[in-house]
Amino acid sequence: MEMSNDKVSAYKNEILSLKQSMPEMAEAYHQFTGVCFQDGELDERTKQLIALGIGLFANNELCTFYHMEEARAKGASDAQIMEAVAVASAASAGHALSQGLTRVQHNLH
Repeated sequence: MEMSNDKVSAYKNEILSLKQSMPEMAEAYHQFTGVCFQDGELDERTKQLIALGIGLFANNELCTFYHMEEARAKGASDAQIMEAVAVASAASAGHALSQGLTRVQHNLH
């Protein structure tokens, strides 16, 4: 867990640097993501679990660590986090299968 904390901390430090070099862009991004992750039809914990799954699918180590920590901070249990991992795995497998069927199998005939 220490490595994940170090990477998330490094990212947060880089965000601060971005605010210095590109303040308008950094603020626009901060506003956009802030609104996206607010409670709405989905609660904040659910949104963080979705983002965790996307981070895993995208093979984005930093987002995986960040959203896992945020999900936990929003009250997600270890079991809920691992269930999100399982759902991301199932969706990833479905993605590969659907592309294999429509792009590969379909063109074999």
